[in-house]
Amino acid sequence: MIDEPADFGEFGAYAAKGLVESILKQTRSAGSDWFSRRAAFALRRIAIAKLSGRPVDTEALGARMRLFPYHNVCEKRILFTPQFFDPQELAALQSRIREGFVFIDVGANIGGYSLFVAAHAGPKARVLAIEPQPDIYARLVYNLRLNPFPSVKAVACAVADKEGELTLFVDPGNKGESSLKIISDGSALSSIKVPAKRLLTLIEEQGYTRVDAAKLDTEGAEDIILETFFTEAPESLWPRLLIMERGGSRWHVDLPRLLAFHGYATVEETRNNVIYERLKP
Repeated sequence: MIDEPADFGEFGAYAAKGLVESILKQTRSAGSDWFSRRAAFALRRIAIAKLSGRPVDTEALGARMRLFPYHNVCEKRILFTPQFFDPQELAALQSRIREGFVFIDVGANIGGYSLFVAAHAGPKARVLAIEPQPDIYARLVYNLRLNPFPSVKAVACAVADKEGELTLFVDPGNKGESSLKIISDGSALSSIKVPAKRLLTLIEEQGYTRVDAAKLDTEGAEDIILETFFTEAPESLWPRLLIMERGGSRWHVDLPRLLAFHGYATVEETRNNVIYERLKP
């Protein structure tokens, strides 16, 4: 159920060995206190230097993955400290899993959220992993193929308020930060043309009759996605649980107010995201 092939060779060819293996054991067992985190980050830098650009084949979040811990903060976090990878958000998802769970991962990156849900929700779940960057999408596809999860489908596109080809701005220092809006933090950006679809279009193409949960990580483009979606989509397709990256300074719409108007309440606020749940039917 994956749109494009990605062949990076056999899993295990890049297993961690020697010093890198030892460091992974230490960072993955690190505690959450300030000193332990600082030590883990220092060890991470040593391991990355030792790897010299090579990927690492590993297991994390209940799935097999090949991770490239360079120019992508998401891959660094999952490889070295998966215990700190959005634990509150993942716990909220896991606690709401039910038979036939439907999850949409907008801005899936290399598949952390999608693989976690697929690992815990069982074969009858339906997971849609959406990622617009061609190179990151290829890694996502490879990671999905490493696992026996028939529930996941990957789609290579951006999600926007209209269909067609749009410009995606990419931070070369952290490819997890790509957006349909210019990321104005002073860094040198690159841009690529990518296909784009509306969220409702993607849901209808999959034949979903409900959406149990969705995660939006689009670096400030959440407003253009959701404003159009709530205008066009029937209430039966509004996600019950919504995990959304903080992006208030980039939004042109007051999204918290829009969500409250549509029956959503804040369940929890984390360092990077806000978790909303729709309380009224």
